[in-house]
Amino acid sequence: MPETCMPIYTKTGDKGKTALFSGKRVWKYDPRVETYGTLDELNSIIGISIAHLPGKSSKLKKILSSIQSDLFYIGSYLADLPDTIEDIDLGRKTEEFEENIDYMMKRLPPTFNFVLPGGSRGGAFLHLARTVARRAERKLVRLAKKEKVDERVSKYVNRLSDLLYAAARFANHIEKKKETIWSR
Repeated sequence: MPETCMPIYTKTGDKGKTALFSGKRVWKYDPRVETYGTLDELNSIIGISIAHLPGKSSKLKKILSSIQSDLFYIGSYLADLPDTIEDIDLGRKTEEFEENIDYMMKRLPPTFNFVLPGGSRGGAFLHLARTVARRAERKLVRLAKKEKVDERVSKYVNRLSDLLYAAARFANHIEKKKETIWSR
């Protein structure tokens, strides 16, 4: 194996513990590990979403690809590399989310009820990403009750789920897929 490759397996986690970047060993169910693991899951689902978006979704793909990169920074921060969070401007990123949400929502038909997840493949995966972002946020809140978490991270993840909702609807709109409005 070339020296530049990272080993895929280390065998150090075989007994249920993993190492944070600081070297501290914790159980794999530790709230910190659960949180960054959920963000990693979210990142993968966003990748699937991008793969299913049509070519005419370049603006949306660019937004989502940027989020994927951000999630690696946030994951590194949560894995005990506190300085990595300073590498991105989370305050500005959150403002960009709001600008992008406004951009997308202005182009969509208004709805006054819940939209059932579905539509196009890209839209459906973005709805799934939204629910995983909400779970990540719940885990982040639980972690923040136990340890200090930068509030900019919490705000970013909260707004991210809003953006993913708008993105799911926007993807369906781009592909001219009818949304199903939930009714009682």
